[in-house]
Amino acid sequence: MADLFTNVLRGHQWLYEKSGGLVGHRLLFGNPTLLLRTVGRKTGQARTSALTYAQDGKDYLVTASNGGSPRPPGWLANLKAKPDCEIQVGRQRIPVTARATYPDDPDYARRWTLVDKVNAGRYTQYQNKTRRPIAVVVLSPR
Repeated sequence: MADLFTNVLRGHQWLYEKSGGLVGHRLLFGNPTLLLRTVGRKTGQARTSALTYAQDGKDYLVTASNGGSPRPPGWLANLKAKPDCEIQVGRQRIPVTARATYPDDPDYARRWTLVDKVNAGRYTQYQNKTRRPIAVVVLSPR
């Protein structure tokens, strides 16, 4: 089942990228999805990840849930190494600066509620599967 879900996610991202954002913004479960473009901290290669998001004013919020895995997704370490990156929302490309937030941040709980609501409580399910605190990453347009 996990392989099927992974393949669906990869297909969604492929369609989003190949259509230039014309298709894919709200394809998967109807959730708003952006493309996060980072640079690999070890390889220096361009990396793209399709992630659901919520908005908080002008900022975009994504979670580093990795499905509740004990390890965060690789893109989080890439953002920490190089926080200036780019997102694509639909057909619009936006340069952003990323900042990972955790439960000790005073706005974390409010942001968590925003992203969890967009994803119908899935992030709370993921947090319950792991001991690590799941980061809410704030992507602020530059």
